[in-house]
Amino acid sequence: MTDATTERARPPAEPDRRFYAFVVDRLMAWSVEAAAAYLAARYLIARDHPLVGVLAVATVVVLVSGTLTVVLGRTGSSPGRAAAGLRLVDARTGQPLGPGRALRRQLLLALATLPTFGLGLAALAWTALTDPGGRRHGWHDRVVGSEVVDDRVLRVEEVAADDPGPGQIVNLTALRLVPAPASAQAPDAVERGARPAAVPRRQSRPDPRDRWELHFDTGETLVVDGPVLLGRDPEARPGEQARHLLPLRSSDLSLSKTHACLRLGGEGVLELVDLGSTNGSILLRRGAARELPAGRATTLLDGDVVRFGDREMRVSRRIGSDPLPDDSITVR
Repeated sequence: MTDATTERARPPAEPDRRFYAFVVDRLMAWSVEAAAAYLAARYLIARDHPLVGVLAVATVVVLVSGTLTVVLGRTGSSPGRAAAGLRLVDARTGQPLGPGRALRRQLLLALATLPTFGLGLAALAWTALTDPGGRRHGWHDRVVGSEVVDDRVLRVEEVAADDPGPGQIVNLTALRLVPAPASAQAPDAVERGARPAAVPRRQSRPDPRDRWELHFDTGETLVVDGPVLLGRDPEARPGEQARHLLPLRSSDLSLSKTHACLRLGGEGVLELVDLGSTNGSILLRRGAARELPAGRATTLLDGDVVRFGDREMRVSRRIGSDPLPDDSITVR
């Protein structure tokens, strides 16, 4: 596969992450420009040099906007996009746009922010959400032939060799809350590679009768007998089966609304799929940390620790447990 094909294969950016990147870029530019305006007003305009003060502010605005545009055109990145894990590329080749096309796109965005222009940022966002091609190309993207893609996928470290290949994303949920066992080890002990005392580690093929337990740093323990959706306020789409959705507190909002899915795979293995979360999911195994790829199933092992934003989960396997009764419902 060529580099261009690989670039083009990246998934389109999520609307919320595009918004976060836009806000960060605007705040940084406006902060510099506001500081320049304050200094010009105090040291130039207030001392009877209004024309010089206005020219100084205009120069700073041009320099800031020009620098950001050139960097965006040559690299496809900006401070906001780098923070959100996004990249602006040519929709056909997947390569950077170049300064000229990046400037045209930035001018269209600037016009959209003017009340007299009538288009507005909301209208641009709507055109991206309704893109018939499914790549979230807004009107400004269609004019210059650009698209914003998820840049995190190519930087993900591959999981251990004993994990299976890509699996289908399942939007089902099932879990049962039970009291945390008194013998459960602290997550930091598992991070250092220690094995839980109550559950022996087995690297052999799991028994389908085994029961997987998820121990959260909130003090809760979940017994998994089917797929689980977790996040700040997880949702299953209409018509999809679900038993329970697991909402987790996130003090800094680093946990996405629907962050990840856990499911039972073939022969009783436990799999995790990050559902394209904003901040990703981190697997801690035998002292090594790995960022999990979005949309790809990763097999979890007894003793693994997974971080979802500011929340942490430890995995343990109870040997030979009888399966729990099936009481799934359908979300309407």
